[in-house]
Amino acid sequence: MKVDCLIVDDEMALAETTSEYFNMFEVKTTFVTSAEECERFMLDNEPSLILLDINLGDSSGFDLCKKLRQTTQIPILFISARSSDDDILIALNIGGDDYIQKPYTLSILLAKVKAVLKRLGNGSNNQQEVFDFGNIQIDTNLQRVRVNGVEIQLKAMEYKLLFYMAKNKNRIITKDELFQNVWEDSFVGDGTLNVHIRHLREKIERNPKDPKFIKTVWGTGYVLEDTSQ
Repeated sequence: MKVDCLIVDDEMALAETTSEYFNMFEVKTTFVTSAEECERFMLDNEPSLILLDINLGDSSGFDLCKKLRQTTQIPILFISARSSDDDILIALNIGGDDYIQKPYTLSILLAKVKAVLKRLGNGSNNQQEVFDFGNIQIDTNLQRVRVNGVEIQLKAMEYKLLFYMAKNKNRIITKDELFQNVWEDSFVGDGTLNVHIRHLREKIERNPKDPKFIKTVWGTGYVLEDTSQ
């Protein structure tokens, strides 16, 4: 079964209400209430994105995310009542694409989910097929990135961020511009962006602590430098 959104939340009433609301607005959604149910569902079904709670009864959404990341790179948006910076950073560091705090407003959550689905649906139509900078090659049709000819695995948002910066290389890009054009969401914070930038550097830079490509412009944003031009 192909669904737009899978909700993984042990609060059945909330999961059911959210699922019904999304379906009303033509976002095909279903829900499960445990990590075990989610793993069984993923064996035979393919959601476009997952909304994942951290507390899952006797299980942890963190552990489930780590397992899912072994086999899939679909967007995972954490939803949780836990609000500490440590929880947010853990969620993003282990493979989460965003972190949404409970209690959430259904309309705002729906808007976030629709924005992700829109990005996934848009793909790379009308973009050049392949372009390079330094030893990095981006195939926009297949959404694949190679470093020194070797394909690397990027999460959906990491690819989106790298692609946007590469399209606008050798130009300072403000944080607000990235929030609006990559996440299409003004509610995203610096922490989310910083973690994604760090992950990109770890995957494409020879020395992530002294990056050659993705440079920080303190107090403003970032620039992707291509000195080969």
